[in-house]
Amino acid sequence: MEWTDLTEGAKAVLEQTRNLKNDHIQIVEFEIGFEQHVENEDGHSYTVSIQEEDYQNLKKYTQENEYGDKFHMARNKDIVKIILLEDGKIPENLSEFPVFRQYKKEALVNEETQAQEDAAE
Repeated sequence: MEWTDLTEGAKAVLEQTRNLKNDHIQIVEFEIGFEQHVENEDGHSYTVSIQEEDYQNLKKYTQENEYGDKFHMARNKDIVKIILLEDGKIPENLSEFPVFRQYKKEALVNEETQAQEDAAE
C-alpha cells in the first residue's frame, strides 16, 4: 500500500507518529468518529476527521508498509493507539511512554477547558 492510497484522516495520524524520532517512541491515540475543525495562523481552516474507513486504511498500511517503519496498533472499542516502534520491538511497559498526540473527543474538551482557564487568568 502506498502513501497516496491513504485517506486524509489516516495521513494525519501517521504524520504525528513521525514528528519526534530521537530516542522517543511515538504513540498517537485516536477515537474513531473524532472530528475537529482547525484554523491555522494564516487563516486557512481544515477539518481533521478520523472515521472507520481511516482506521481500516491505517490497519492495512501498517501491515503492508513498504517504507521500513514498523508499527503496532491496538484497539479497544473506538479508542485506537498506533505506535511507531524503534528497532521493530514493542516496549515492555508502554504505560511509561507519554501519548504524543491525541485525536479524542475527551482530549478536545480538556484543551478547550484549559484555554478558557488560561484566558480567565
